[in-house]
Amino acid sequence: MPLFNWLRDTFDLSRNHYDRVGHFAQGFIPVIIAREVLLKKSPLSRGRWLFFITCCICLSISAVYEFIEWWVAVYAGGAADAFLGLQGDVWDTQWDMFAALLGAIAAQVMLAKMHDKQMLLQ
Repeated sequence: MPLFNWLRDTFDLSRNHYDRVGHFAQGFIPVIIAREVLLKKSPLSRGRWLFFITCCICLSISAVYEFIEWWVAVYAGGAADAFLGLQGDVWDTQWDMFAALLGAIAAQVMLAKMHDKQMLLQ
């Protein structure tokens, strides 16, 4: 991504962080969907367990994506480097899942009250 290449070059970053933004979204976007499904279809109520379980769901989605990346790497061999975007980072998989966790936490902290109000209107 050109914008993230510019950010890397301008701020002398070690890598292009576009991938991290995508993984943050991988946690931020599905967490409210998981939260609503759990509130409507399970005995869970609002609170710490709901927060924890929705984070776990988003982490599992991220882990599945990382498995897909791994399988592509195994299948494609050396051609997988462009798809994976590791950029020389041996901890890329762990950072990707951590970014998804941060996204899930951020979405719940920022949006849970609004989500609760919206669910009352339904």
